[in-house]
Amino acid sequence: MSFVNFAKREVQLKIVYYGPGLCGKTTNLQFVHARLGAQSRGNLTSLATSQERTLFFDFMPLVAKAIENFTTRFQLYTVPGQVMYNRTRQLVLRGVDGVVFVADSQWNLMAENVESFKNLEENLRLQGDDLEKIPYVLQYNKRDLPEVAPTHYLDFVLNNRGVRRPRFNAVATEGNGVFETLNMIARLVLHRFVQAHSRQAGAEEELVLV
Repeated sequence: MSFVNFAKREVQLKIVYYGPGLCGKTTNLQFVHARLGAQSRGNLTSLATSQERTLFFDFMPLVAKAIENFTTRFQLYTVPGQVMYNRTRQLVLRGVDGVVFVADSQWNLMAENVESFKNLEENLRLQGDDLEKIPYVLQYNKRDLPEVAPTHYLDFVLNNRGVRRPRFNAVATEGNGVFETLNMIARLVLHRFVQAHSRQAGAEEELVLV
């Protein structure tokens, strides 16, 4: 949930990585966390489960100067991929400012991608949000594997709205496309936040994107 602390000169924004099990959500966050300097990141926290070898959720504040005279803190989360953990998915989505949907590019997992995307829409709807009104990008991961669907087919099944969203090919295990994806969703979230809050009633000052 976006939050402005004028006393600490800090803006907090939440980004959630969503997608089917083992699609690469956790790998994305692990790669980003490992490449950032210690001064720019918090602890990578996880909860493991006995039935899932990916992280249950991650929390990592990514600190960057983006709004004039403020520190921008991005809180990055993943959700569990398995359907049995849908309640946790709903909890993690609360207060989300932007979403990265990570799809597994393998042909035999297209149904899982579509199901997970529909689940994202439904869980947002249940909390009174609309995916079309929230910044989101798509990442087509595992492009290095054999038997992957072409990008245009992934667009056909996942990026088929009136206005297509930014999407990136990726090999998260090697870091390909990881920061490109993060940079884009961060930019979209920041622009939406500034537009919504720069002149809100009672604000002490205007927020300016730099």
